[in-house]
Amino acid sequence: MIEKVIHAITEPRRRDILYLVRNEEMTSSAIASHFDISAPAISQHLKVLEESGLVVVRRAGTKRYYSIRREGFAELKQYIDRFWDDSLMRLKEAAEEEERRQKQRESDSK
Repeated sequence: MIEKVIHAITEPRRRDILYLVRNEEMTSSAIASHFDISAPAISQHLKVLEESGLVVVRRAGTKRYYSIRREGFAELKQYIDRFWDDSLMRLKEAAEEEERRQKQRESDSK
């Protein structure tokens, strides 16, 4: 599933769509009004976002309402956090090593 999420967010317009629906539900036509591409093209982007699990659609009559699905970002966040956690650990270890060296230099100069 992470591959679908990564694929979905590689397209700038899809990221813009996610930004639009991050705090409120919007119809596909309201979303399309923010772009200079056709409504069918926006529908295709929305389909990719829905299939990746990043948005959910609610149907009411003939309208479709889209909203962000925050849970859809969980696997991506966990994946990225692994790199971030490793980086923080290496930074912590480097800082501790530098502190040990500094204390050793101070000790040697006395």
